[in-house]
Amino acid sequence: MSDLTQATADLSLEKQDARIVHVDETQGNDSTGDGSVEKPYASTIQALISHPAPENITIHVLKTSDEDTKSVYTPISGAALKKAKKRADEQTRKAQRAAAQSADEEARKAKAAAEDAARLEAAKAIQLTEDSSLPKATRSKIGKLGALRGQRVTVFGWVHRQRTQGKDMRFLVLRDGTGYLQVVLTGRLCHTYEALTLTAESSVRVVGQLEAVPEGKSAPGGHELVADYWEVLGAAPSGEDAFNSRLNADADPSVLLDQRHLVLRGETASAVLRCRAALLAAFRDHFASSGYTEVTPPCMVQTQVEGGSTLFQFDYYGEKAYLTQSSQLYLETCLPALGDVYCVAESYRAEKSHTRRHLSEYTHLEAELVFVDFDDLLNSIESLICDTIDRALANPEVAALIQQLNPGFKAPKRPFRRMDYSEAIEWLAEHKVEKTLPDGTTAPYVWGDDIPEAPERLMTDTIGEPILLCRFPAEIKSFYMKRDSVDRRVTESVDVLMPNVGEIVGGSMRISDMEELLEGYAREGIDPTPYYWFTDQRKYGTAEHGGYGLGVERFLAWILNRYTVRDCSLYPRFPGRCLP
Repeated sequence: MSDLTQATADLSLEKQDARIVHVDETQGNDSTGDGSVEKPYASTIQALISHPAPENITIHVLKTSDEDTKSVYTPISGAALKKAKKRADEQTRKAQRAAAQSADEEARKAKAAAEDAARLEAAKAIQLTEDSSLPKATRSKIGKLGALRGQRVTVFGWVHRQRTQGKDMRFLVLRDGTGYLQVVLTGRLCHTYEALTLTAESSVRVVGQLEAVPEGKSAPGGHELVADYWEVLGAAPSGEDAFNSRLNADADPSVLLDQRHLVLRGETASAVLRCRAALLAAFRDHFASSGYTEVTPPCMVQTQVEGGSTLFQFDYYGEKAYLTQSSQLYLETCLPALGDVYCVAESYRAEKSHTRRHLSEYTHLEAELVFVDFDDLLNSIESLICDTIDRALANPEVAALIQQLNPGFKAPKRPFRRMDYSEAIEWLAEHKVEKTLPDGTTAPYVWGDDIPEAPERLMTDTIGEPILLCRFPAEIKSFYMKRDSVDRRVTESVDVLMPNVGEIVGGSMRISDMEELLEGYAREGIDPTPYYWFTDQRKYGTAEHGGYGLGVERFLAWILNRYTVRDCSLYPRFPGRCLP
């Protein structure tokens, strides 16, 4: 009989003997194997575990002969079987213990669930009623409670946080948009169905006595509301749709932007928006005290200000129109009628930029001044920035928010450092900051180059103080900027650069001479016809004037030390993001 015939015969006998269990340590599978020749196990241990009566089986292991490459199943050795049995017994005991623990845990959970269900069912019978014999409660916003300590008050708000202390006490922190308030629920107030199922962001009404917090304890505002009645007005969901399940600190930025409507409820986002409102008010106070008039220019226009490549175009009743890049041209037309003017309006730039300081829609604070020279303009910009910050910091609540978001912030010192563009080019050369050429090589920046954001930021952050960067070459600036009277190569222009954020203000003296303005149109390839109303300012009593634009989100990012301007916008818009 040949070796092949004998092997086939042996295999046939093994198939007939159900007591033989096969193990192939190379090709077997402990998950899908059943011990047959076709589906062997990968380990002897699994073979023993799967067949708990080892005295009734014989384990055959596939082995390769040393003399040739033929593989045959042979009975396992006694030593290997003994070792495998020991390990199999250990795994079996371990699995039994785990199963017992799992069963105990399931029983515990079932018991707890039954107890919770019974407690919730019983809680439905507990109904709260407001005690009419108590003094009438004064309704108040949380931010106005300071003057009502010792009195009975009614407040409305959302459950910001909550924690339970024992069976008869629960602490809530409410938020109503004006501040935060700690509420203490005791006794029956903790046992109602509404209390047991209360979720974050549910809206509630609470009535009780406002008291100073006990000595050694702390709470927002230094007081807490000891409730005698409360009710849920709008319950927020639990489970997978619960507020805390929708948001967490480690969520991807795109998720946080999708859920921006919920992010706004957080302490950081709401603090940024409060500061934004306070700084806008401070800007307006500065302008009012300086004799400026606020105007409201259109946002749908048919002219460009900062180059055609960044215009958002749309159809306006069959005509081509754009979303405004800047309100500057319209502000200039107001000077003869109103004198110095300003506006706070949205501007739109269609540049495909994803940097942390760019938005497609941003709040643009712009001002125009008449009968001024370049030094007057620089001084007015510096005054705006410093006076606005001083006004904000003079408000204790706003100052506290700024310190909360940017600990250690200090108002910048005056005067700001003044540096010409040519000096910036020299600084970059001295510090070996170079540009990358199209072929991948590098070269020094030279006069006439537009300095990009990265080297500009590097210079500003290295110097570490506000910079008024002045007198840029005319070829890299807008058509309306006036040339310097001494060096006609440059314009009387300025960018205000702040450490950690870069440019926050751009401004210039405006061309007052008709012929120079027409040359500017021609240089930029602009048809002057649609600009007739702007050109007329040089025809009907021209005057020296200048102005600037300040990006409110960049200003906030600087003061509040935010990584990106997106955090300083209510609903940021940038390439790929127009939701929600």
